[in-house]
Amino acid sequence: MYRNLKIVAAVTTLMMVFVQIGGALVTKTGSADGCGQSWPLCHGKLVPSDWPIETIIELAHRGFSGFAIILVGVLSYMVLKLIPHKRETKFLVGLSIGFILAQALIGAAAVMWGQNDFILAAHFGISLISFASVFLLTLLIFEVDTKFEAQSLVFGPFLRYNTIFLTIYIYLVVYSGALVRHTESSLACLSWPHCQPGQIWAADFYQWVQMGHRALAGLIVIWILIIMIHAVKHYSQYRVIKNGWIIAFVLVLLQATTGMLSVLTLVNIFIALLHALFITLLFGLLCYFIMLLSRTK
Repeated sequence: MYRNLKIVAAVTTLMMVFVQIGGALVTKTGSADGCGQSWPLCHGKLVPSDWPIETIIELAHRGFSGFAIILVGVLSYMVLKLIPHKRETKFLVGLSIGFILAQALIGAAAVMWGQNDFILAAHFGISLISFASVFLLTLLIFEVDTKFEAQSLVFGPFLRYNTIFLTIYIYLVVYSGALVRHTESSLACLSWPHCQPGQIWAADFYQWVQMGHRALAGLIVIWILIIMIHAVKHYSQYRVIKNGWIIAFVLVLLQATTGMLSVLTLVNIFIALLHALFITLLFGLLCYFIMLLSRTK
């Protein structure tokens, strides 16, 4: 049974990644209206008569999301049955189910009734928590925490509070990035790091959204660099801390690079999807750090 549980957990986590990337693809390609205002049908039909690329992308995303809900339900049942004794199990199961259902409902509401850009921007953040909760459940199932002797870790105040506040801050920055997409501000500034040639900062709302996100994201790179140096210097005896923060810094550099390239390539779709992938992985890693924090003094 444990072998089957690990397989279901791995497949569910991978499916949640596809849902994240699929949501970004829908937004980037403008495929949110690929099925009109019909949900769960497409243009009022079970099988639409026309299949433009926007309809294919929207239907694929709906399919992956629906399959993910089923997998999360199956995983939750198996986890509660086989490892109910682990302290985070019930909490993570509740998060997984609650947030994936909220994600689906907001997506459906956006299709049928439409939503303003600020509410739509929250959609990616909700899906991010949904992914992180499934990811942490998978780590529990594979007993990754026991391999690093999580109970013996000791965190100082600097690392403890910076990890928590950084995770909260990144969640807010993710919202600002989603706002860039949903307000169609991705190409409001065509230069980097300046907004336009001869224009250092923003001149209108769309440029403010774009440049504001850049400034907030730039702080993340500096913040994680400082924490990584601290972790390497003071926690070299703990592989999970030292290597974890090195990986976090690599991910944030990749995130910043794909953000810059998104502007310079006029939002190349593959770079934009990598941008969504790296922040998803980084947020999941930070949530793992917080789980370790919750287990230590």
